[in-house]
Amino acid sequence: MRINGSEILARALQQQGVDTFFFIMGAPMLAVESAALRLGLRGIDVRHEQAAAMAAHAYARLRNRPGVCMAASGPGTTNLVTGVAHAWADGVPIIALGGSAPASSSGRGVFQEIDQLAIMQPCTKWAARVHHPQRIPELLNIAMRTAMSGKPGPVYLDLPGDVLFQEVEEDSIVWPAPWNPAQQPRPAASEADVATVLALLQSARQPALISGSGVMWSGAERALQDFVEVAGIPFYTTPQGRGVIPEDHEYCYLTARSTAFRDADLILVVGTRLNYVISHAAPPRFNAAAKLIRIDIDPDEIAGSPRLDCGIAGDARTVLQQLTAASRGTLSPESYRPWRDRLRGQNDSKAAEQERLISSGAEPIHPLRLCKEVRDVLDRDAILCVDGQEILNFGRQAIPTFVAGHRMNSGVFGTMGVGMPFGVGAKAAAPDTQVVVLHGDGSFGLNAMEFDTAVRHKLPLLVVISNNGGWTADPKREKPGRDLGYTRYDKLAEALGGYGEYVEQPDNIRPALLRALAQVAAGVPALVNVRTDPNARAATVAFTNYAT
Repeated sequence: MRINGSEILARALQQQGVDTFFFIMGAPMLAVESAALRLGLRGIDVRHEQAAAMAAHAYARLRNRPGVCMAASGPGTTNLVTGVAHAWADGVPIIALGGSAPASSSGRGVFQEIDQLAIMQPCTKWAARVHHPQRIPELLNIAMRTAMSGKPGPVYLDLPGDVLFQEVEEDSIVWPAPWNPAQQPRPAASEADVATVLALLQSARQPALISGSGVMWSGAERALQDFVEVAGIPFYTTPQGRGVIPEDHEYCYLTARSTAFRDADLILVVGTRLNYVISHAAPPRFNAAAKLIRIDIDPDEIAGSPRLDCGIAGDARTVLQQLTAASRGTLSPESYRPWRDRLRGQNDSKAAEQERLISSGAEPIHPLRLCKEVRDVLDRDAILCVDGQEILNFGRQAIPTFVAGHRMNSGVFGTMGVGMPFGVGAKAAAPDTQVVVLHGDGSFGLNAMEFDTAVRHKLPLLVVISNNGGWTADPKREKPGRDLGYTRYDKLAEALGGYGEYVEQPDNIRPALLRALAQVAAGVPALVNVRTDPNARAATVAFTNYAT
């Protein structure tokens, strides 16, 4: 029996356990998409290919396995690049499948011919072109394993049309064993490194732990909490790693972060890079005399540390379990009680003041008041996708997260427009969980038509827009191209088949959110468009200071 490359790819996806893919139809991928749908895979067709990659990103984070996106040749695949690059910057495993011009006509200027492999190589862990249909299962298997091995990241397979259309004998195909997460290598720390970490912790008086999304990819949430509780060490996370330990834990002091970093005499970094997000763990934000310990699956991260007292190239879950076992009877939470009491006192004082500020009844509505109202209607395990400039930073300050992987944002790449696609991917991955997208109006416009995707595919989520009339806050009206006007995005939601409301008074926010959530519960995507203060500017590090 003969079978073509498109059918082989669809079967290979099914064999690898893929159940959902995000795409826009187009040659030469049409036959792949059709075959995959016939096999029972769920295809969610989006309105822009970058949204397909972004939705796959959210899907991957929530399922802890690669998300899959597909695109047609030429501009279809080049449109994937922003979403793929965002996944690369965030270390998220997605598999991008791009149809391409026939390999047999390479260099002859055929329809939509461009070197897609060269375009994808800088923003992927691995990129390959398929030359023979028999090798599709093998290469897809490599893609799955590569995306999830070590530090996760995106991979790309380039699929020329003539390879997809070529027929081969079915018995000539070798089907490798499917990727199995249980077979992921989990390198451990040496006994000497464990002893070094314990010695450093025993000599410390004011330690702080910083974790990132590597904890989630390792499945180390429980291991991290066990270690924190045995050691009694205050913990903080990067924005992408929030929720690995619930943020109302007794050792979490969110509003005392600056003090903790500045005065810590030991910094333990687990599963995150030393990039601008945590100021490279460098002074003045961090104590220059503090000891530094790093645990990371990527040995290049350890090797690239500008200063280091102990570096462990290992799996977060394995190493944390080792440290917890070694700490029992050796470390005591009482050792750091004075340090925790100091941070707790500052945290409680600042939290009380923040609660007063975010309860403001001022008009126009302050974005912090909007954040408070969103916070107060969220389920404890809600998935919150935040996208924008001011609202991103205000949301970071005001809305906690309690479940690993349930907080998504513009990431280290600072990609605007991720909110709606993230919401689509999140709801597809977790249909029984509340999904809320908190958007700025500028960022919403980039992928606003993905609200249509949510409606068509019956993905009931809530979108809340902080509409300050343009890009960022601009009290002096100096920024070129800033103003967008107060567009009635709620009317757009209604036109697309969803539910919409418009809010201008702070006391009307909560009732509007509750009505919208009732619509969501009934299966209807909803959007609440809230007019907010264009002069309310969140305090962030200036872009020009990120590298210093």
